[in-house]
Amino acid sequence: MSRSVLEALTLSTAMKCAPHDGCSLLLRVHASLTLHESLRGLEVCSMSLDTQQTHCHSMRVLRASRQQQVGQQLQVHFDCFEVSVAQSLYITLRTVPHFCGVQLDQQYHVEAKKLSYWVDRSRKLVLVQVPEAPGGPDYYLRLCLKWFICEDVGELVLVTANRVSRIVSLPYSQELPCLCLESWPATPDAVRTQTCPFEDDTEALWDAIHYNPGSQALSWEPSCPVSGHVSLCWRPGPGARCLKLEHSDRPAHGRVRYSLVDTQPQLCLKFSTSLDFWMRCPFEQPRFPGELASGR
Repeated sequence: MSRSVLEALTLSTAMKCAPHDGCSLLLRVHASLTLHESLRGLEVCSMSLDTQQTHCHSMRVLRASRQQQVGQQLQVHFDCFEVSVAQSLYITLRTVPHFCGVQLDQQYHVEAKKLSYWVDRSRKLVLVQVPEAPGGPDYYLRLCLKWFICEDVGELVLVTANRVSRIVSLPYSQELPCLCLESWPATPDAVRTQTCPFEDDTEALWDAIHYNPGSQALSWEPSCPVSGHVSLCWRPGPGARCLKLEHSDRPAHGRVRYSLVDTQPQLCLKFSTSLDFWMRCPFEQPRFPGELASGR
């Protein structure tokens, strides 16, 4: 039997809802089949890559139709497999009886429904619209700072499936590139998804400068993971080139500290990354550290 008897395996998911049984997520299997005189039916199997559990369903091809329409192409659909969000599956479609090499295989990952969100910068709110799924799982939402793990910076919100309003407001204090919206279904071992609305807003990273008058220590500590360098430089006047001070270059991966620093208005910190550079001249304003002056 030619391998071309089976072709064009397509996988997708759909929500099935019943009035009294709630809703469930189904895997839809679609394939093209060319009728052959030796073909009796089709079998499709789904194996979970996490648990190795396998479920199979078969479909019979009527002999009378097969004899009359050999060579005709049919579209075949299976809607038999209940799946869950973030599940990874391996799907196999083959003939009955099974002919060696005549089968289609495909790996499939069931994605979570994407959240819609928008940012109200004037009120410092991230507004999230949770997808509707009657009878589906509840959802958790939070804002977090993404380092090695995502660290809490706000309230954890539970959005129940029967909640009237599907829009949730999450307040934030600062627009940082590692400030992320994290969501996950309220089910065991649910996979968490993250999206970071301010990932291109790096300007606020360079403002975390502190000066200790007692020890004369000038320090800066990143609020988010950043790759680059920090150095001290001397700017003779406004708009002039800032001249880098020798031996002041430091990696920007963590806290940077300079000892015995004089509060000279011309002294600046220069931050360099692969994208651009930024300058902060903390002593340009006499009220530091309450206010920072900056330049580019």
